Amino acid sequence: MMPIMSEALAARVTKISRLIHIAIALLVFAGDQATKSIVESSIPEREVVPVIPGLFNITHVKNEGAAFGLFADSPAPWKTALLIVVSAALLATVVSVVWRTRRLHWEAGVGLSLVLGGALSNLVDRIRMGRVVDFLDFYFKNYHWYTFNLADAAIVAGAGFLILHVLFAE
Repeated sequence: MMPIMSEALAARVTKISRLIHIAIALLVFAGDQATKSIVESSIPEREVVPVIPGLFNITHVKNEGAAFGLFADSPAPWKTALLIVVSAALLATVVSVVWRTRRLHWEAGVGLSLVLGGALSNLVDRIRMGRVVDFLDFYFKNYHWYTFNLADAAIVAGAGFLILHVLFAE
């Protein structure tokens, strides 16, 4: 028969896992902010730097819209405020879920941490500058995916972890 984990050990495990989740979110935030800063300071806007010809460029783009450039061309004066409010509400929801859940499965914890770090980084940019910097440009021949940044990649990867958790949860 397996020994039951003591309450003290369970509390320690929960605290350590929360620290790991915080570390993941902070690494995503810091990495995204650092890469955006490097791109802004070293590559002129709209310049294309080929990295893997036929597949990947670094392209400095300023995105005033939502994900995938949605609403980027909208002249509506309330656009940025709406994006900030929606982002902040979603971020508060993620923080609330993480805070209230006593034990997260690793997939859910990592997924929520990635989403949190990415969403926070993009939100800070929107509050500070009214836009985000996108620079990862993947393509094949003439078919380009939307240019994105590390925060966007972390959000998508985090959503993938959450989907895995839902599909394969016991």
